[in-house]
Amino acid sequence: MAAVSRNPFTSLLAVMSLGVATFLATPALAEIKGIEIIAPANAGGGYDQHARALQQVLQNKGLASNVQVINIPGAGGTIGLAQFATAKKRNPGLMISGLGMVGAVLINKSPVSLDQVTPLARLTGEYQPIVVSADSPIKSLDDLVRKFKADPGSVSWGGFAVGSPDHILYGLIVKAIGGDVSKMNYIAAGAGGEMMASVLGGHITVATGGYNEFASQLQAGKLRAIAISSSQRLPGVDIPTFKEQGVDVELVNWRAVMAPPNLKPAEKQALDEAVGTAVASDEWQQIAKERGWINLYLPSDRFAAFLKDERARIEGVLTELGLVK
Repeated sequence: MAAVSRNPFTSLLAVMSLGVATFLATPALAEIKGIEIIAPANAGGGYDQHARALQQVLQNKGLASNVQVINIPGAGGTIGLAQFATAKKRNPGLMISGLGMVGAVLINKSPVSLDQVTPLARLTGEYQPIVVSADSPIKSLDDLVRKFKADPGSVSWGGFAVGSPDHILYGLIVKAIGGDVSKMNYIAAGAGGEMMASVLGGHITVATGGYNEFASQLQAGKLRAIAISSSQRLPGVDIPTFKEQGVDVELVNWRAVMAPPNLKPAEKQALDEAVGTAVASDEWQQIAKERGWINLYLPSDRFAAFLKDERARIEGVLTELGLVK
């Protein structure tokens, strides 16, 4: 489906060098005190991992002190979004967001939208494997396709939330193999530990999420990855892509950070510069490398423009998949 190709992200990588060089040349920034970072999901998932990585780097680089991560799960991140957007606190605050929240706002008809927060920075992208338990009879993507075509209801597709990138990925797979998306048995199995327990326990047929969420269990032989959503095999990751197995699907799940609404220009600039400096640091780059995150950094103004276009695109994808009427 050309309309949902994630290739535009690749073209933006060249722009990053200018942004990174700018932040590396920036004089020492004043330390921001008392930041709360909302991770709008349970511990262990992608939002939580990004929140804690940002907490670590901001503090270690002296960009901020007393940085706290608060998990507020529910409704694909929209509960955390609602609390963040309507909070009366005046201390600095940040919230991790991403592709999944764009879909969750639409699917859940959330009364609070991303219009009510300040886009601060796009951070990373992540390709997604689909995995099964090591003792699953499904050994390959072909096995999964055959099982679904024989009996769609026999395959339970476990993901974070309705309308999440996990849900979108599964929908794209089913469409690509000529299946009926309306017959897809999607299970909102949570993230992190919840998802892991469900697939290891055989409660769901397949699971998906960021590669790093499953890496240790894959290496331990407890899970088996049967495909990954990249356009080509990732260095050091021995998982075949969907495309090389004849299923024309590609997806990158981007993650970002938002700031509160109605920021003063000086407040926005301070947060924008702090996050940009953190992302340009060797420490952040090492974390990203270890976790398989693609650097898709965009500063505030460019991210805001990207987000406007992305929301329209995702609404079109979800409509095509029958998830938004």
